[in-house]
Amino acid sequence: MTDQAVEREVGRARLRKEDARLITGQTNWTDNISVTGLLHLAILRSPMAHARIERIDVAPALQRPGVVAAFSGRDLAEGLGSLPCAWPVTEDMVLPDHPPLALDEVRHAGDPVAVVVARDRYAAADALEAIEVDYEPLPPVLDLEDALAEEAPLVHADKGTNRAYVWPLKTGEDFEAVKRRADVVLKRRYEQQRLIPNAMEPRAVVVAPLAASGEYTVYSATQIPHILRIMLSTVTGVPEHKLRVIAPDVGGGFGSKLQVYGEEAVALAVARKLGRPVKWTESRSEGYLATHHGRGMIQDVEIAATREGRLLGLKVDLLADMGAYLMLVTPGIPILGAFMYPAIYKMDSYEFACTGVFTTKTPTDAYRGAGRPEATYAIERAMDELAAEVGLDPVEVRRRNWIRHEEFPYTSIAGLTYDSGNYEAATEKALALFGYDDLRAEQHKRNERGDTVRLGIGVSTYTEMCGLAPSRVLRDLRYAAGGWEAASIRMLPTGKVEVVTGTSPHGQGHVTCWSQIAADVLGVPFEDVEVVHGDTKVAPQGMDTYGSRSLVVGGSAVHRAAEKVVEKARKVAAHLLEASEQDLEFRDGVFSVKGSPEARKSIQEIAFETFTSHDVPDGMEPTLNADHVLDPENFSYPHGTHLCAVEVDTETGQTGIRSYVCVDDVGRVINPMIVEGQVHGGLAQGIAQALYEEAVYDDEGNLVSGTMADYLVPSAADLPDFVTDRTETPAANPLGVKGVGEAGTIASTPAVVNAVVDALRPLGVHDVRMPCTPERVWEAVRSAQSEQSSGSPRKEASA
Repeated sequence: MTDQAVEREVGRARLRKEDARLITGQTNWTDNISVTGLLHLAILRSPMAHARIERIDVAPALQRPGVVAAFSGRDLAEGLGSLPCAWPVTEDMVLPDHPPLALDEVRHAGDPVAVVVARDRYAAADALEAIEVDYEPLPPVLDLEDALAEEAPLVHADKGTNRAYVWPLKTGEDFEAVKRRADVVLKRRYEQQRLIPNAMEPRAVVVAPLAASGEYTVYSATQIPHILRIMLSTVTGVPEHKLRVIAPDVGGGFGSKLQVYGEEAVALAVARKLGRPVKWTESRSEGYLATHHGRGMIQDVEIAATREGRLLGLKVDLLADMGAYLMLVTPGIPILGAFMYPAIYKMDSYEFACTGVFTTKTPTDAYRGAGRPEATYAIERAMDELAAEVGLDPVEVRRRNWIRHEEFPYTSIAGLTYDSGNYEAATEKALALFGYDDLRAEQHKRNERGDTVRLGIGVSTYTEMCGLAPSRVLRDLRYAAGGWEAASIRMLPTGKVEVVTGTSPHGQGHVTCWSQIAADVLGVPFEDVEVVHGDTKVAPQGMDTYGSRSLVVGGSAVHRAAEKVVEKARKVAAHLLEASEQDLEFRDGVFSVKGSPEARKSIQEIAFETFTSHDVPDGMEPTLNADHVLDPENFSYPHGTHLCAVEVDTETGQTGIRSYVCVDDVGRVINPMIVEGQVHGGLAQGIAQALYEEAVYDDEGNLVSGTMADYLVPSAADLPDFVTDRTETPAANPLGVKGVGEAGTIASTPAVVNAVVDALRPLGVHDVRMPCTPERVWEAVRSAQSEQSSGSPRKEASA
């Protein structure tokens, strides 16, 4: 037998295993799936934001060519319950019914009211225009503050209020007492505009019934096949064990596919009613109306500090736009951010309150970062304002307040225990890569000259909580599910390995990273590992993919399961080599006897010996397979420093990013190439919020940014080259890893907006509402000039 030379996989920049299929078109998107006898669904949606359904008649659609059936909400009501909300954040939270098809009232433009079933998708879509609906218009509810007024029209009249909940958090000293001893008190209002997710693959669902057994296979472009299975069972009454949910290749999600949608429930109900397989695929414009939105929030922020720039206290009051209904985790998204407003800073007092508000708009829910980008934006904008107020450099004011590396583990004022970090190291590396001092010197010269095009420098130092867990913490937050994750390792007789994971990828590179993790623990070649996922029959246990949890929780579960395989193999090896387990060494996939290196067995040989079961220890099952379900002890806390330089034309408002540098600490890196890709993608989405994207409604509640011609998704040509680097402080989990999927989005938005405001601050501009479009920048400059010429003082700060 020859020695194996197995190169360590963890930390290696491997090309993704997944990519060969994806780039050669050998994919299996949900819309590619075809089943014998397949019918197609089309959904009729309300053109009005708020109206009572006086009459609906689907019969005319049945006369159209190719149409097999048509149903209103009433026609399907018997087999469809309310769509679920899994996060009742308070005991008294208002939870309206959410029918998959509207019954008596529509509550946002795009609310579904009927479904047509036809032999092809075009016939189904054409037949929608034949359905007759009479609407009685009702007043729209659009403004968050107006919605809470005493005489405001109600989104859900039977609930008597547009206030969904109030969720408070107070820690440390009394904020009012802290304010009284502060030298500086700043009040600012920031608005988080609504964002519309734009995954490459639209949502789609196929339901294939098996009449003989009453079983249904549901293919869905979803992030959460396991959760979807449970929730579809509760909504439709189909027993969970009769449902198989498969997430095939999924082309991106960003939170938009972390959802149980009405279309999935309707497709299952129609397939059950007709006994035929059905498919629904959304159009892009349909998705803008019907896929949940992100963000949507007013943030009133108040900070108290000393004249030396030391933070004493922070108070945050949020109005969070729920939209028309509470979807799967809608009410909990702002609450995730509650723990992140203090960020990396020390202070004596923290108060937070969030009021969830119903409006007649598309419901909001998770969008990349889910609450944490909003929190980071508010505190990082406020820190820049504090720096300006006390005359400090923005980096220096952060240095005076952040948690130092020797203080970890550190329990923040919000109650989270940050296990590791080094904010100083990340910041120093970022400043050096950025050329911070030189840029400041250039900025000073340009300001002195009064240049038309101003240079602005933005800073964002962040941390985030990710790896949604542990389960007992989620219980305390009233979240309905746990934070655990499952993995299985199947050691095949030929020595190959199957990794079964409960996480479900949609672009993150799970197959590659999980292969690297398992290969290192087992000492087998990377190419010999196959990863199985996304099918509740093949991978029956799992909590799926969201919140940057997959590697931290799912990858750690794979690691632990692989360790169990090695320990099982150790018993067989000891038996075959006639040695004690304690006398065996395991290295590079080979067991050898200490002091007798010629006595050895590879783990592949042991797999075959175990399969034959000819000579295994008494009482041992003939398998090396192992399972592990991991419930983590803590969240993980990536952090970093992002720096952005922009040039702003004060005459046109045009803003261009000149350079962008970020140094992130995501703990131990499994695959640096994948980390780079995740950071670049996150930066693109965060910059998009800062400069380009916004869901805009008119006064009647119509979405007027309902196409890509109106909703500006940046392309690669709109983005700069990024300079990225890392520091590494291992996390307190089996792999030492931290999440990375959302980090770029969380940090980049305030870095860009801080840069824009920094460029314009000498002109009297202290804020520009996102997105910082040329028009808004131009208006901010003109408004500041007008205030200066009239001598009007600013009233937001007191010192």
